[in-house]
Amino acid sequence: MLFYNSVSSVFSIILLMALGYYLKAKKAVDPSFSKNISGLITKIALPASIFVSVLKYLTRDTLISLSGNLLFPVLAAVIGYAIAYILVNALHIRPGRRGTFINAIVNANTVFIGLPLNIALFGEKSLPYFLVYYIVNTVSTWAIGVFIWANDDPTKVKGEKGNSTFRWQKLLPPPLVGFIIALVFLVLNIPVPTFINSTLSYVGGLVTPLSLIYIGIVLYDAGLKNMKFDRDTIVALFGRFIIYPAIMIILISLGSSFLHNTMEPVLRKTLIVQSATPMLAVSPILAAESNGDVEYATNLVVTSTVLFIVVVPILMAFI
Repeated sequence: MLFYNSVSSVFSIILLMALGYYLKAKKAVDPSFSKNISGLITKIALPASIFVSVLKYLTRDTLISLSGNLLFPVLAAVIGYAIAYILVNALHIRPGRRGTFINAIVNANTVFIGLPLNIALFGEKSLPYFLVYYIVNTVSTWAIGVFIWANDDPTKVKGEKGNSTFRWQKLLPPPLVGFIIALVFLVLNIPVPTFINSTLSYVGGLVTPLSLIYIGIVLYDAGLKNMKFDRDTIVALFGRFIIYPAIMIILISLGSSFLHNTMEPVLRKTLIVQSATPMLAVSPILAAESNGDVEYATNLVVTSTVLFIVVVPILMAFI
């Protein structure tokens, strides 16, 4: 019964993804639609949703208590990178795949899958808790992940440094900017006019359905029939869906036992579920920038996105 309830909780997610897949299969959407919808979500709808939710569900007291919980995803990322690096060397993952392999284990698709999944499972009240994971995942991806990709260029001479330009703008994407602005309003207790709050709420409501439709379109473009399960793919998926969630669960358990950290149940579930979301959707682009194995990166994005439909109900039943 518990497993059935978990499956039911993500069934709406599957249906919306299927809608996007169907629309693209029937050519009901323009080829540029997915790019346009991606920009609408990340640059407008998501910042609006985060701004409204922070002011609705957070107070200055809860903000202080949440900041202490950043330790769990930070430690999980550090341990995840260490384990991924060990696996790369133990399995002799070839250059061009190493950056993708390591990022597949540690960094997740929090925006297009993690966020709508969290809202579908736990409601909008979970959004402030989601931000705890989102902040760490964003910094991990754009401050560390891109450097690993850049230095995994198989075409560069041994000992030569990759073109790993630090991307400050990536550390402050629109969703994070929306969060920072909301914090200013929250801390300074600045009132928001009702009509502005209502407008932002309507715009923010677009995030979940549009994100899931977008994923369906991406899955169609990638081609489900082209999925491959070679050794490097299987181990990376094992790391993403088994090892990394296990790290998060162990850290939370240790925090509860030894640090006497009384974590909110929704926060605990949010961190665990987010740790098992699929690989970054932009992975093939980042792999291509460093002359990496783009086909491998694309395959990991597709397989992890498809498998998460099975993984999430199992994980929900477990937690």
